Amino acid sequence: MLRARSAAAALLAAATVLTGCERGSSNGRGDSTSGPSGCPAAHARAQAAVSRAERSDVPWNGPADGPAAVSGKSIVYVAQTMTNPGVAGAAEGVRDAGRVIGWNVRVIDGGGTPAGIQAAMSDAVALKPSGIVIGGFDPNSTSRQVARANAARIPLIGWHAVAAPGPSRRPALFTNVTTEVEDVARVSAQWVISQSRGNAGVVIFTDASIPFARNKSELIRKELDTCAGVELLAYENIPIPDASSRTPREVSSLLSRFQDRWTHSVAINDLYFADAAPAFRAAGRKGAGPPFNIGAGDGDPSAFQRINSEQYQAATVPEPLSLQGWQIIDEFNRAFSGRPASGYVAPVHISTADNSDGATTWDPSGYREAYREIWGK
Repeated sequence: MLRARSAAAALLAAATVLTGCERGSSNGRGDSTSGPSGCPAAHARAQAAVSRAERSDVPWNGPADGPAAVSGKSIVYVAQTMTNPGVAGAAEGVRDAGRVIGWNVRVIDGGGTPAGIQAAMSDAVALKPSGIVIGGFDPNSTSRQVARANAARIPLIGWHAVAAPGPSRRPALFTNVTTEVEDVARVSAQWVISQSRGNAGVVIFTDASIPFARNKSELIRKELDTCAGVELLAYENIPIPDASSRTPREVSSLLSRFQDRWTHSVAINDLYFADAAPAFRAAGRKGAGPPFNIGAGDGDPSAFQRINSEQYQAATVPEPLSLQGWQIIDEFNRAFSGRPASGYVAPVHISTADNSDGATTWDPSGYREAYREIWGK
């Protein structure tokens, strides 16, 4: 009888372990910090990737040589809207680098509407500048203006203009400056796997009306699927223009449905968590979580402020906006010199309260000195 009881207990324990590792299982926050990992191999990979991405002392790995500065150039930065912190941050980087290299930089704000962006592009082409930046919008939405710029041999450089970094044939861009969306999506999901020890109930926030955003969220989902202990509770499609009105309602509903099963969130842009904060607060959730939230987005100053003050956001995968502005100027200099694009893509970084040192942007070191040396400035 003793042997039978021992065997039954062993079978019960084994069944419990297997149940916890099945797809769709859900564990609370207490289990995720002290219990065994829900996916040992995936968890180990995620820990290593997150550890690399959280480093703030990474040396400059961009271009070390290139053409000396060409003089007398003018650049027009056409902004999707300057109320978008990512677009505005990249524009400021272009301005800073333009002052250093000695070029004239003008910013034209598209105001965030299709008509406004088309008008801004028309104005930019009419100025006959040396180069035009497509700042944060789809060039296909201004195809006529792009065609006129191409016909006038005005080089175009995108910032987040198409899905991938580097040169583009259709639409014709000398290059597009952005991080790799695959890397951003992967490391965002890996942060959840690492932080939860592979035991999490996750909500993804996306805007499926934007192909780039939809692709990013699908990549996030794919990486989360590598961990059997992670359950995708909900896949919330909230268009960015509607985020301020819809996100609080959706978050309240999700909290009611999932309660403590909801331990982590990933959003394609940090702004969702700005809009979610009032709903979390109204529900009595503490700012330090759970749910623990990471933005796979631009890393705007308000996101850093939420992270540093532990107010409903724990991490972000930020774009190095100033660096990318300097890169844009360097890419134009290569275009004007008859050289190919540099091919540089900034590596992904994860910012948290532990590694941001109170900063409100991700501004890696070394790029200003490197570009000054290349340009002879």
